[in-house]
Amino acid sequence: MSVVRLIGFATLPCGCVVGRYRDVASTREVVYVEEKGLSCESAAHRRNHTVTAERERFANTLVAAALRAS
Repeated sequence: MSVVRLIGFATLPCGCVVGRYRDVASTREVVYVEEKGLSCESAAHRRNHTVTAERERFANTLVAAALRAS
């Protein structure tokens, strides 16, 4: 188990909330689904699971926008 630091979070259009984290030891960044949206039909969106590379690119855009807004 490693220590991670929250970088930011965003809500995807399907209603799922994703969080972007940095592993303190390795500086690797990961994106997790924090909460499954009520109307989300994607089987790939499971709470506490990482987001696939395709979704991660989209999530990166959302997280960057959320960070700029805050």
